[in-house]
Amino acid sequence: MPSDRLHPDRIEVRGLRAVGTIGVLPEEQTRAQPFEIDLVIESDIRNAGRTDDLDQTVNYAAALAMAAKVVESEPTLLLERVASRIAEEILGMARVDAVEVTVRKLRPPVPEDVQTTGVSVRRTRVDLFRPQRFKTTAYVALGANLGDRREHLRYAVGQLPDVTRCSGVYETAPVGGPEQGQYLNMVVELETDLNPFELLETCLAIEAGAGRERLVRWGARTLDLDVLLWGEASIVCEQLTVPHPRMWERRFVLQPLAELAPGRLPEDWDRRLPEGGITRVDDLER
Repeated sequence: MPSDRLHPDRIEVRGLRAVGTIGVLPEEQTRAQPFEIDLVIESDIRNAGRTDDLDQTVNYAAALAMAAKVVESEPTLLLERVASRIAEEILGMARVDAVEVTVRKLRPPVPEDVQTTGVSVRRTRVDLFRPQRFKTTAYVALGANLGDRREHLRYAVGQLPDVTRCSGVYETAPVGGPEQGQYLNMVVELETDLNPFELLETCLAIEAGAGRERLVRWGARTLDLDVLLWGEASIVCEQLTVPHPRMWERRFVLQPLAELAPGRLPEDWDRRLPEGGITRVDDLER
């Protein structure tokens, strides 16, 4: 349990350097940059002071390794997300009551003369059980043309977290790839606390759960999920591009998306795309 003392003991580690791919600009999602991390860990270390026993304190070397791994692991948009993830990891260590994490970008790509930009968060062990307070609106496209197409769509909607609205279901002709059957397509809106890369991993897991096999590019599939939009973010990296790079060319994406978020589409999107090849069937019963 967290210490109830007015002035808890603190273990401070400052100036950890790590290299990561963090930022909202396209170049920040493809080029690693240097970051600096400070940790202030609150823990009752009175027994360690009396006994000189490492087991009675927090191993700060392990905490540093956790922090560096978070920075260096996967591309991330926000320093807020990185600092929060580091705090969550360190709070999982024995004897940690609270932690303050500061993450600084050492050479921010802004036109002003700025040495660093940074974010500091403080979390207690109690915070591990509190829900996230801020969510992001995201849109995911669904498609299926093998097996029970409607059931595959229903499965995907049921597995996706925090679905708030669904477009109608559209039957569409396949675009590109080998000869194959008609698709059922739709778009769903989410209010999610997943970051774009976590949402991508969730979509891939749902595809796998529906038996998706990636044998032929643009070939027939039991289920296909694409992250179209995640808030206002612009991401270009090996794993993920948002907004989806081909969505503006696809009526079977934009027409259902227009039902949910017409303000996110260009005003002339309907005139710019060829007509035909798509029919609104009905709404999906969940």
